[in-house]
Amino acid sequence: MFSGIVAATGTVHVVRRLGEGARLEIACTLPDEPLAVGESISVQGVCLTVAAPTAEGFASDLSDETLARTTLGHARVGQRVNLERAARLGDRLGGHIVLGHVDGTVPVVTVRSGRGSCTIRFALPVALRAEVAEKGSVAVDGVSLTVSALGPDYFEAALIPTTLAQTTLGELRPGALANLETDVLAKYVRRALGGERPDIAALLGDHGHAAD
Repeated sequence: MFSGIVAATGTVHVVRRLGEGARLEIACTLPDEPLAVGESISVQGVCLTVAAPTAEGFASDLSDETLARTTLGHARVGQRVNLERAARLGDRLGGHIVLGHVDGTVPVVTVRSGRGSCTIRFALPVALRAEVAEKGSVAVDGVSLTVSALGPDYFEAALIPTTLAQTTLGELRPGALANLETDVLAKYVRRALGGERPDIAALLGDHGHAAD
C-alpha cells in the first residue's frame, strides 16, 4: 500500500524484453534503508516488486499484463519516473490510500499554466466515471491528487509548484498518457451498490488501456 506522496524520482536505466515480459532497471537514490529483494515499490503509480538491487538502484520484472495496460509498456531509457516505497504501519498518510493497481491509462486533454502552478484536464473513460468525484482523490502516475473539477467525460487536477517540482507531472503535455488509479473506497462503494464496470473489452475501447 502507498499514499501517493512521491519520495523521489528515478531514471529508466535499462529496458530489456524477456519473452512476453520485460525487466526494468531504475537508477535512483531513495531515502531510508537500502531496497530489499521482494519489497514493493511504486513506479509511475504501478506497484512493482524489487527483483534485485543494482549499483544504480533496482531492477523489477514486468509482466505482459503490466506492459499492455500501463504506460510502463512504453518506458524508454532516460525517462524520469515517480517512485514511492510501500507505506509502513504508523506512517503518516499524507495523501490517500493508493494500491498501485492502475485502473486505466488516460490521455491529457489540456494543460493550463499560470504563476508556477497548472491545471491539467484528463479524459475520463466511461467505465471509471462512477469512481471519480469532485474534491475526491485519484492517483495519477502515482501522485495523490484532488479532483478540482469534474465533467461528463473529464476530470481536472490543480497542481501546486511543489508537485510540479518533485514529480514528473510537470512534464505532461496534451496527448500524453498517464496511469490512473481511482480511490479504492469508491470501488467498494460502487460494488456494494451493485454498480459493475463494463467488460474489459469495452473499457479498452474507451480512452486507452485499463489495468488491474
